[in-house]
Amino acid sequence: MSMNLGRVGVWTFAFDGRPMAMVRDAAAELDELGYGAIWFGEGLGRDALTQAALLLDATERLVVATGIANIFLRDPITMAAGERTLAEAFPDRFLLGLGGHRTADQPPFLGPIPHHGRPLPTVRAYLDAMDRAPLLNPAPAEPPRRVLAALGPKMLELAAERTWGAHPYFVPVEHTARAREIMGPDALLAVEQAVILERPDRARELARGFIAGYAQARPRHQEENLRRLGFGDDDLADGGSDRLLEALIAWGDVQDIAKRVREHFDAGADHVCVQVLSEDLPTREWRELAPALLEL
Repeated sequence: MSMNLGRVGVWTFAFDGRPMAMVRDAAAELDELGYGAIWFGEGLGRDALTQAALLLDATERLVVATGIANIFLRDPITMAAGERTLAEAFPDRFLLGLGGHRTADQPPFLGPIPHHGRPLPTVRAYLDAMDRAPLLNPAPAEPPRRVLAALGPKMLELAAERTWGAHPYFVPVEHTARAREIMGPDALLAVEQAVILERPDRARELARGFIAGYAQARPRHQEENLRRLGFGDDDLADGGSDRLLEALIAWGDVQDIAKRVREHFDAGADHVCVQVLSEDLPTREWRELAPALLEL
């Protein structure tokens, strides 16, 4: 048996702030609908590994993936121990997505986050330390799977070299094509795609709020990636130009969303996890999208 993400999954931040009973019910429904994986972020909500365990327990078939577990919030031994525990308890169903957010303007109530140097050597050293961790708990039958949050060429190369593959976030289809070229044909490419099931005027309002939170965030890895793809100051200002919005976010009806997901597959993605932008837990949208997306 080996891990099977399927072609299409769900990516969400919407579990944070909702009661765990509601989250478990939503996860169980996603399992029944046939999605291949649930991806979720880690911010100021639940601990990523704890929430992964709860989601795995609430479901029977799909893969639960962290998108991402923050390396600056856990030392490598703690991360490796959690990874091994979940991989043993839920064979072929837990995927550890690793990345990091360390900001110069970190809110003071979080306390200091240590500086570990430049991203590439930091992530490489972190992976080395995870692999060296002297763990005593039983190893799973199959080695745990990992992916890296990767945008730039060197991090994409590291993802292909050291892990199952890459999980690019906040990227247009053009990035998917470039990532596939850099990583080669064998590495997993699991791409997040933001979507809005709304009319264009309402969609642009939601899209600008979403983009503003990333395009000018610190550190500026999202902005730097967009500039590598040819977007400039005019695109990044005032919540994003129409060109940037249309490149990063798919909106309209179900077929419009399916078209964008298909474009990622055509560009080389193995798996696309769809993030519905909504002011609520988007269970209605997940239901509406499932038949079209799962046919791709």
